[in-house]
Amino acid sequence: MNRPTLEAVAARAGVGRGTVSRVINGSPNVSLKAREAVEQAIRELGYVPNRAARALVTRRTDTVALVVSESQLRVFDEPYFAGTIRGIGSALAETGLQLILAMARAPEEHERLENYLSGQHVDGVLLLSLHGADPLPGRLEAMGVPTVLGGRPVGLDPYSYVDMDNRAGARQAVKHLLGLGRSRVATIAGPQDMGVGVDRLAGYRDALLPSGLPELVAYGDFSEESGSTAMAELLAGHPDLDAVFAASDPMALGAMRVLKSEGRAIPGDVAVIGFDDSKAALHADPPLTTVHQPTEAMGRQMAQLLVARINGEELRQRVVILDTHLVLRESA
Repeated sequence: MNRPTLEAVAARAGVGRGTVSRVINGSPNVSLKAREAVEQAIRELGYVPNRAARALVTRRTDTVALVVSESQLRVFDEPYFAGTIRGIGSALAETGLQLILAMARAPEEHERLENYLSGQHVDGVLLLSLHGADPLPGRLEAMGVPTVLGGRPVGLDPYSYVDMDNRAGARQAVKHLLGLGRSRVATIAGPQDMGVGVDRLAGYRDALLPSGLPELVAYGDFSEESGSTAMAELLAGHPDLDAVFAASDPMALGAMRVLKSEGRAIPGDVAVIGFDDSKAALHADPPLTTVHQPTEAMGRQMAQLLVARINGEELRQRVVILDTHLVLRESA
């Protein structure tokens, strides 16, 4: 059986082909009588609009791209990404928009991706995990592609982004360690070419500064392996440390592994706090005290802001900052 055509709908409704097209694409320039006739003909014939043809008229693809500036290993291993992507997916499911996922780390990958995204293949772009003053958001905006970022970038002033209150979350974690009487509090900070890394280190310093205690800082990239390396470095330089705030749960878990291998009891000898409130934190040995961040809510907010921009709506709030809170368990 052949698919009903636009012409068949027009003939059944007794109107021109252009009138049918305007009804399908939501144009207000159609009389009520003609609109009702077209809608009835569509129901009777079971007509389904051709997506490609509709895209030519509306210049819409009904597709949104999520670009993550990380390796596949990081994206599929780390809890932050899974939660955020779930939130984005759930918000877009209510709109009928399709989501495509792209991962680009190297400059040549970014260049290919930029050409694709600016070539009218997508209606808008969500960007996660930007490093440094990445030119991609600015270039996309300049080409008229609506863009929303996940996380405050370093060295950029984006039109719209959603982030956690990373500084306050880190400050609360370190104040808790100081409240336990710990006096040699170290941190495993995240990358300093990312807003999240900068803000969580700033929160550590906010809490430590009034105490007059020394800063003990090592750096990781949020992965478990980097947490292990940084912990070994901290122990080598400061064997008397008695607490660690790691800027992600995977780094905290890597740190715990090294502490155990060095015979340090957790929390007896060294208290440990992470940042994520991942499932892995709950099942760690001992269960990990951590800062909860609402990753799914972040993903939903990002998607909602982007959809509003695609639809040409004025954003009441271009920047959204979500609250964090400390979840106490046995590690600190």
